[in-house]
Amino acid sequence: MSNLPIILVVDDEIRSLEALERNLSDDFDIRTAATIAEAEAVLESEFVKIILCDQRMPEITGVEFLIKVRETWPEVIRIIISGYTDADDIITGINEAGIYQYITKPWRPDHLVLMLRNALHLYDLQRQNELLAVELKMSSSQAEKTVQERCETVRDQFQCDSGIVRGPDSPLNDVCDTLHRLAAYDISVLITGESGTGKELAARALHYSSLRWNKPFVAENCAAFPDELLESELFGHKRGAFTGAAENHMGLFERADGGTIFLDEIGEVSEAFQVKLLRVLQEGEIRPVGSNVKREVDVRILAATNKDLEAEVRAGRFRKDLFFRLAAVTVNMPPLRERREDVPVLANYLLEQSMSQLGKQVEGFTDEALACLSAYDWPGNVRELQNEIQRMLVMMPGEGRMGADILSARVLFAASPEEAGEIDALASSGDTLKERVEWLEARILRETLIRHRWNKSKAAKELGLSRVGLRGKLERYGLVDGKQFENGAV
Repeated sequence: MSNLPIILVVDDEIRSLEALERNLSDDFDIRTAATIAEAEAVLESEFVKIILCDQRMPEITGVEFLIKVRETWPEVIRIIISGYTDADDIITGINEAGIYQYITKPWRPDHLVLMLRNALHLYDLQRQNELLAVELKMSSSQAEKTVQERCETVRDQFQCDSGIVRGPDSPLNDVCDTLHRLAAYDISVLITGESGTGKELAARALHYSSLRWNKPFVAENCAAFPDELLESELFGHKRGAFTGAAENHMGLFERADGGTIFLDEIGEVSEAFQVKLLRVLQEGEIRPVGSNVKREVDVRILAATNKDLEAEVRAGRFRKDLFFRLAAVTVNMPPLRERREDVPVLANYLLEQSMSQLGKQVEGFTDEALACLSAYDWPGNVRELQNEIQRMLVMMPGEGRMGADILSARVLFAASPEEAGEIDALASSGDTLKERVEWLEARILRETLIRHRWNKSKAAKELGLSRVGLRGKLERYGLVDGKQFENGAV
């Protein structure tokens, strides 16, 4: 018994049958039939994978026969082979008989064999697809369990308690308590704060701590698109609605149906688009661009801005009615400079993330580096801190603890809040000129030593001092063995 795939050749001309059998028998197990009855008998008794059928036969045409085959044996690959190229026959064969290929005579043996091998590959793929479909049906409960477990993992990662990294006495604790209380209620929340303060994290915490946690969370930056594209992104569009709309597009409101949509930088949208957004929020319906049909959506609206929206309302740049729709409750995310106690915790958390992303390991930060990080104001907030830590990790020559010497100059030379106050008071203080100059000299010594990792020889050379002279100044100002000034000396 042959293990080759079975191909049935149907043709009323005996010479054509013999020629096909002679050229194909090395690669395939060929069955021949000169009549429709013989062909049907072979199909009923053999496991046929492909039918090669002549188009013009005495009883019925090849296309008509293959239409019948498609109804009874739909898995068989159907191919017409003919010396005629009638357009109507070809169209009928494709649309009604579902033929794989229409081959014209005379045919070349090597091309025919290659085409049949490709057809067999398609047959095997179809069978695998059917088996996989059965497997999916059988394992639907397992699939549901897997999806549920993944949803729970994401929820645990982003919910209020674990999604917002902070210290034990952080001002964010009150913010997280507020988010936790708001999460259970299906009301809109406006999250305010400077760029990089974690407004999207707060939005995710609200979503994953709510009853909608296992439904979609969709975020969009409203400042990233002009009105026309933003409307398409949020509400979707129909094919042909505008130039380049080659297919139907589902908007983010529909994708978020049942879940939460987060509209970042909401203060940047135009007054014209504010009207369209207000209508959606009032009616709970969206209408894709180019469509006359409205679609209901069930979403929770969260919005964020780094602007003072109330001031924008007073100035007439933001609609009052839209503001009250978006801001049932307002939550403010404090900037990093107002929660310096979070910097060490955040820095270590971001370092772990960066090491995983960049594939490089270090032992952490020195105390001096953490002190410098905490002293800096971080106008770019957490995003700027993340960039600084990634830079430090890349610049770190070994795998030890990252010191202050590899910090950016703007971070290294930043004055702490206490020092900034002292600098402001220096001009109006009653200290003598000598005392003021000594204070500045101490700062310069400290910053130079940090850059040179407390290598006194290198620091002395840069400052134009002898090593003995530098040692004397360090002892005078209390800068010994990497210690910072105490009692306001620095």
